Amino acid sequence: MFVLVVDDEQMKKDFVQNVSAGGMLVNDTILHLTVSSLPFGGVGESGMGAYHGKFSFDAFSHKKGVLYRSFDGDATTRYPPYTPQKHRLLKAVMGGNLFGIILALIGWSRD
Repeated sequence: MFVLVVDDEQMKKDFVQNVSAGGMLVNDTILHLTVSSLPFGGVGESGMGAYHGKFSFDAFSHKKGVLYRSFDGDATTRYPPYTPQKHRLLKAVMGGNLFGIILALIGWSRD
């Protein structure tokens, strides 16, 4: 998997077109795994595939999952440094605790 962080549109286009990879992500890292419709795998020796009939065509026709996103509306909570307040917010979000999210956003804690 290749990750490219850049705002230059031509560089993005050239990178996606010229680099062989099982998956690419432009301007993010782990988000690729959350999109179930994008294929995930490697190329060459690190790839996996099947053959015979349609599977042969699929195995020898490389599919490359590419996800583009901008930095617009991006939450700084995702990035270091991870302060105690960010840690509380991320923990509440991952746990689905709405009350904890609200408390973390206003700077309060039940701890």
